[in-house]
Amino acid sequence: MFRHKGKTRTFKHNLSIASLLSFVAGIVNVAGFLAVQRLTTNVTGHFAFFVDEIFKLNFWQGFIYFLYIFFFFLGSFVSNLLIELLSKTRVSLIYVVPTLIESSILLFLAVFGQVLISHNPNLLACSLLFAMGLQNSLVTTISNATVRTTHLTGLFTDLGIELSQLFFYKQKEQKHKLYSSIKLRLTIITFFFLGGLLSGIFYSTLKLYVLAIAAAILLIGILYDNLKLKLILQKRSHNQQSKIP
Repeated sequence: MFRHKGKTRTFKHNLSIASLLSFVAGIVNVAGFLAVQRLTTNVTGHFAFFVDEIFKLNFWQGFIYFLYIFFFFLGSFVSNLLIELLSKTRVSLIYVVPTLIESSILLFLAVFGQVLISHNPNLLACSLLFAMGLQNSLVTTISNATVRTTHLTGLFTDLGIELSQLFFYKQKEQKHKLYSSIKLRLTIITFFFLGGLLSGIFYSTLKLYVLAIAAAILLIGILYDNLKLKLILQKRSHNQQSKIP
């Protein structure tokens, strides 16, 4: 799910990681909005608010919106920087480290988020945006830009295009490719919605502790990936030994 890249990556791998990470993004999106009334998984709206505040000469508020945009960008930058550095030293940790950082941020905010809401809500928003920048860059790199999980605008655009193409693409291979792509996009949208729904339901009682659920899901994903790899390697080793006369 996390480790495969390039030609070794299959549609099933993309579907698995899309389900996991879009569910996490859905949780963060709703929890962040309910906590500080800010969008915390994408920056499209923040750019509009940034320009609006600058034209109103509200430079401090404009700077706050700039920070939202910058921290999402910074998360993306740090994620890919870590991937490039680890690819030269510890290949096995390429995707583990950014995911662990994201889960650590979410866990920290789950525990101390209520304090930040009272004293510095903008820091809470920036932290969530940084975490989502990490995630978006990570999944984009893993899937070769096939999967994006932190916002839905582009997904609905692509989904609309592909659904319309079903009326014109008649060849079996073309239709199979379209069906696979549509299935992937619908999966991301569905799990983003389910994550948001879960976050909305439990926020009234758990508050920002709901982010601990998202952190746990990321950790479970890493553990599952490592366990699956170990089992595959053990099976290969057993098969090789059984072939030795």
